[in-house]
Amino acid sequence: MSTEEHVWRAHVVRRLRERNRKECDNFKEIIEQNNRLIDHVAQLKADNLKLSVENEQLRSAVSTGGTGSNVAIATLEKKLLAQQEELTELHKRKGENSQLIVDLNLKVEQQRTIIAEKEHSLADQQTNNNRLRAEVQLLHSSLEELKKLNNTMLDEHTALQLAFSSLEDKLRGVQDENRCLLDRLMRYKSKDADKLNEENESIIRKRLPSIFRKRSAKLKRDLEDAVREPSSSSNISPTPGPTPMQRTSTSPAQFVGGIIGGDDDFDEATINGAMEAIGLDDNEYISARFTAGEVTENTRASIDALKSTGYLGQANPTKILMKFEAHENESHAVRWSPVERMVATGGADRKVKLWDIGKNSTEPRAVLSGSSAGINSVDFDSTGAYILGTSNDYGARVWTVMDNRLRHTLTGHSGKVMAAKYVHEPIKVVTGSHDRTLKIWDLRSIACIETKFAGSSCNDLVTTDSLGSTIISGHYDKKIRFWDIRTEKQADDVLMPAKITSLDLSKDCNYLICSVRDDTIKLLDLRKNQVISTFTNEHFKISCDFARASFNPSGLKIACGSADGAIYIWNVNGFLEATLKGHRWEEDNNKNRIKPNTAVNAVSWSPNNNMLASVGKHKRCIIYSDS
Repeated sequence: MSTEEHVWRAHVVRRLRERNRKECDNFKEIIEQNNRLIDHVAQLKADNLKLSVENEQLRSAVSTGGTGSNVAIATLEKKLLAQQEELTELHKRKGENSQLIVDLNLKVEQQRTIIAEKEHSLADQQTNNNRLRAEVQLLHSSLEELKKLNNTMLDEHTALQLAFSSLEDKLRGVQDENRCLLDRLMRYKSKDADKLNEENESIIRKRLPSIFRKRSAKLKRDLEDAVREPSSSSNISPTPGPTPMQRTSTSPAQFVGGIIGGDDDFDEATINGAMEAIGLDDNEYISARFTAGEVTENTRASIDALKSTGYLGQANPTKILMKFEAHENESHAVRWSPVERMVATGGADRKVKLWDIGKNSTEPRAVLSGSSAGINSVDFDSTGAYILGTSNDYGARVWTVMDNRLRHTLTGHSGKVMAAKYVHEPIKVVTGSHDRTLKIWDLRSIACIETKFAGSSCNDLVTTDSLGSTIISGHYDKKIRFWDIRTEKQADDVLMPAKITSLDLSKDCNYLICSVRDDTIKLLDLRKNQVISTFTNEHFKISCDFARASFNPSGLKIACGSADGAIYIWNVNGFLEATLKGHRWEEDNNKNRIKPNTAVNAVSWSPNNNMLASVGKHKRCIIYSDS
């Protein structure tokens, strides 16, 4: 502190000397001139005194006599008068200089006052400076502590990441082991089913000869193929509940058997088991009975009643209406417009494309750009005027269908955005991301107004109505979560056996289908929050972590793509009604059938027509129709 005080005093002395030097330099010439004037005045006084003495001498000389001295006296008087005038002028200049000195003294006093104020301010600043230095020292010490703490937390984070990676590796190992065990179990069940198929086949050959004799040549070939390679396509997974041999609702065999006069000694289980053993579906069974003459025209009304039970409902869209390459590489998402025959697709080429199916055009109606990474999902609003897309670039975007312009870009997630839906059309949007959050966006301000922390990556989500009062999300941690945005409370979760890839709601919002990574599809009754049915098949495999399943508009059928390139269509009662294999094969330039990477990623039912759109890993989009 003494050193700082010494430096401060030396600085003040130096500044005072500089100030005195500057002020003296300004008045030095005036002071020197004033001194010269004073010297001159003194000289003039001496001269005046000398002249007065000479004048007296001359007067005394004149009084004593002498005529020549009069001229000299006059000259001296003139000289004396001039000297007096000059003396008067000098006195005047002396007064002006004195006044100037007084004014300068006043200014000097003012400057001294200002200097005193500056010195006081300098002292205050020095005090503040010392205080700030002390604070800086404290902040430096706090910063060092924070750096140490940050390094510690980074080390802990690294350790946790390593532990997490190790646990993930263990989880994958357990999943692989579980998959192997499941494959072994399915092989054992397949062997059991083969034995059962052989028994059922022998029963059918012995006790239902009329069916096989009256079948067409094509049906005979199908039966021979079924005998050589029995199909164990059990459509209900091995969970507690009714098995395919014990259907809980009226089956075609039971219903038609009740109205047909023959074959009274066949029970329902025998006929149903035989049908599944030889690969007969319900329509083929009814057709066989008609061909054999066992069903008359009078029983058609009863068969119409059978259709109302869900077994023989609307025809499945099994015919390929259109086939085109939708994207430059893998296609991820597909969705029908709610108001016109138009399909939107999204792919890894970062584009959303609109296709006019009504015109059978294989050229896109529009290409919507703006995303900097692959598209994960697409969705329309209820009016078909806006299309919403999510991307791997951590954002979601809204385009207008009429002018194909990008309207909004929603950024704020720290992971890829997998799904988005309108909550309060067309005001709000909810998005689900791999950053383990759901965000609700206000499109008027283009800002996130609420963030819901799920604790696990979100793969898909749906909303219960146009107001979006309830949001349902499916997650990597095998849970379906329910969010009520009116009360900001989360309802009870529903746990699935594996991670969830997609969700879809029935039109009445009472039922929810959930595609699960264990190669099953679960049907939930949302009024009870319970799984009421499980759909699976021996060959059905979920293709990826974002594979999308879909309800048809009536909510009576479910479609989902598989890793083997097929699309499986189930009736909600549990029957596998159709298998669409359009993605399995394509032709090369020589019209030879080749097998590409066939996995089907997403399917979508048309809300207005019995049409189904699908996209997969081999660029193509296929539109199926029932006619």
